[in-house]
Amino acid sequence: MATMAAGRWQWNDAWIFVSAVIAERLERDRAMHAALPVTGASLADLLAAADFLNHSIPDRAELEDSMRKLVGAGLLEVDDDFVEVAPAGEQLWRTRPFSGLSSAVLTLQTQLNRFGEPTDPTDPAGPGGPDWSLDEETYAAAVREYSLRLADGR
Repeated sequence: MATMAAGRWQWNDAWIFVSAVIAERLERDRAMHAALPVTGASLADLLAAADFLNHSIPDRAELEDSMRKLVGAGLLEVDDDFVEVAPAGEQLWRTRPFSGLSSAVLTLQTQLNRFGEPTDPTDPAGPGGPDWSLDEETYAAAVREYSLRLADGR
C-alpha cells in the first residue's frame, strides 16, 4: 500500500474517500427505504465498500491515517465511528470527472491533489483530523461485523 509523501494525497486516501462515499450512500438508501433516521455509514460499512473497490480492507493504521487527513481537510465527518461525507467532500465528489467506479480512486486521488495539500495527520496543531483515532478494539469490532456480513451473504 502507498505511504504518505509530504504534501500529496496518496492512493489510500482516495480509496478511503471513495469507500466512504459509497458506504454512506448505501446506508442513506437503506435508511430511507426503511423509514429510519440517516446516521451515516459505520466503519464496517466503510470496510465493505473498500473491499468491493480493492478486494482488500485497509489495516487499522491505513484507515486511521487516511481518515485523519480526510476529516482534517473537511471532506469527511466522523461521529461515534459513523462516517459522513461533509459538504466539501460532496462538492469534490460531484465535480470529479466521471470515470466509472473502475477508475474512481485514481480520479479522486488527482482531484484530492488539486483540492490542496493534506495536513500531516500526526501534527497535533493540524485542523480537526489529528484528534480522531481508531483504537484496535473498535477496528477489530468493525472487521468482525464485516466478516459476519460476508458469512451471512449480506
